[in-house]
Amino acid sequence: MTRLALLATLLTFLPGAALAVEKTVYGLNEYARLQGMDLQVAAKLDTGAKTASLSARDIERFKRDGETWVRFYLAIDDAHEHPIERPLSRISKIKRRAGDFNPEEGKTYTARPVIELELCMGTTLRNIEVNLTDRSAFQYPLLIGSEALKRFGALIDPSVKYAAGKPRCTSEALAAE
Repeated sequence: MTRLALLATLLTFLPGAALAVEKTVYGLNEYARLQGMDLQVAAKLDTGAKTASLSARDIERFKRDGETWVRFYLAIDDAHEHPIERPLSRISKIKRRAGDFNPEEGKTYTARPVIELELCMGTTLRNIEVNLTDRSAFQYPLLIGSEALKRFGALIDPSVKYAAGKPRCTSEALAAE
């Protein structure tokens, strides 16, 4: 039996090996395109976070045709002076860090609005949920958590940055989901 055939046979019996073949390797950081906003940002891929977070400021909810929407400005740089409006998907409860907890307030979580976005990394385009919060104190305006990473079929290699290169999705990429 050749080495290649032996390797293929062994991989067949390893749990999860077949699934790993279908995954895409991404680095600790990747470039991501926010399709509906025509904006490319650097993102941190964080398997320890459940949800994705986008840096936003002046976040307010409002009603449109009986539905709840969210209006916000991107908190990325001074170039984003126009408000963005999206339907509200839900409210997410994010656990507070020990240093962020105020015993007088009594809440162990922060409520954040969640919207859906089309996000492109490499050649893969997916609809993901992102919560809105001011991340301007952080290096990366977009944090992509484990739920979104699952939708991308991602394997994260923390020793690599920008493995997928610049986003280059086509309109057909979302249909392949």
